[in-house]
Amino acid sequence: MAINPALISLAHAAPRSLDAAERENVVGAAIYRATCALCHGPGIAGAPRLDHGDSWRQRAATGTETLIGHAISGYRGDRGLMPARGGNPSLSDDEVRAAVEYMLSRALAGSGPTDSAAN
Repeated sequence: MAINPALISLAHAAPRSLDAAERENVVGAAIYRATCALCHGPGIAGAPRLDHGDSWRQRAATGTETLIGHAISGYRGDRGLMPARGGNPSLSDDEVRAAVEYMLSRALAGSGPTDSAAN
């Protein structure tokens, strides 16, 4: 698994400052905040916001692997566009996967990020 060691250190540096969902996927949460929230926070270019569960449910119906593939390779569709790797070419496939899994878990659970920087 190719994940930036600095992201892994987050799990050890501040586990009590993270909520339960973030502790389950600390890498995905960190990548969401650093990269994905730029579009998925405000809903730019058709990006589904984490507080729009219906939008995520529609996308999840295509399958998690399809969503991860679109996030890795990029996608342009009727509802908007997804730049490859969220516009961050330094992200590994595993990091992108972690971010997608984090966003799906948050959106489908009905709880978006709690900090104002990500909303």
